[in-house]
Amino acid sequence: MPGKLYLIPSLLGDSHPDLVLPPTIRTLVSSIQHYLVEDIRTARRFLKKMDPNIQPDQLTFFEINKRTRFDELSAFLGRAKEGLDIGVLSEAGCPGIADPGADAVKIAHQMDIEVVPLVGPSSVLLSLMASGLNGQNFTFTGYIPIQHPGRGKTIRYLESRALSDKQTQIFIETPYRNNNLVSDLLKTLRETTRLCIACDLTLETQFIKTKTVKEWKKSVPDLHKRPAIFLIGQ
Repeated sequence: MPGKLYLIPSLLGDSHPDLVLPPTIRTLVSSIQHYLVEDIRTARRFLKKMDPNIQPDQLTFFEINKRTRFDELSAFLGRAKEGLDIGVLSEAGCPGIADPGADAVKIAHQMDIEVVPLVGPSSVLLSLMASGLNGQNFTFTGYIPIQHPGRGKTIRYLESRALSDKQTQIFIETPYRNNNLVSDLLKTLRETTRLCIACDLTLETQFIKTKTVKEWKKSVPDLHKRPAIFLIGQ
């Protein structure tokens, strides 16, 4: 019987697994021996947190990133054809969303390996749910340009889509550059545009607020090194 490719959500931060993950995840990771991961150290810590009895040194990890070769990834996934289940772990959140795990899923479909997505926290969906912005028409852009003038042009484009199409625009930034992004957003967006800032999702320090740009200018939060996601809309 062939194995399956399980897309296993991980934590968004240092929260207790029982607060954000169903118990079936704990049972599953206790049985899987082969993993595709974004970062081996992060994966080891997560698995040990899920089940203290797990011995990471006895597991097989294959790291996927921009340097991973197609043939190497295909060969690893071929183990599912031999009857072995394989787990995919993102560094945070759900595999395949802003994550190199999408490449593994693509190849799995080509190889006719069954793909099983599992329930867990997604910063994209959690922030959209809590934003009060349009949840029926939205786009996740991922990272936007770092340098000007590309950044300003992109921000204005996203704002135009949000206003003309009533389409919520969702994007992220590397945590240590969050404050720079907020500054650029407040300088570039119209004062009446609504901006949602959501950070530390699922953690005790969780912060989610939606205000107009004009209102944000009165009180700008410090987001330095805090995982955050940004949404603009009407």
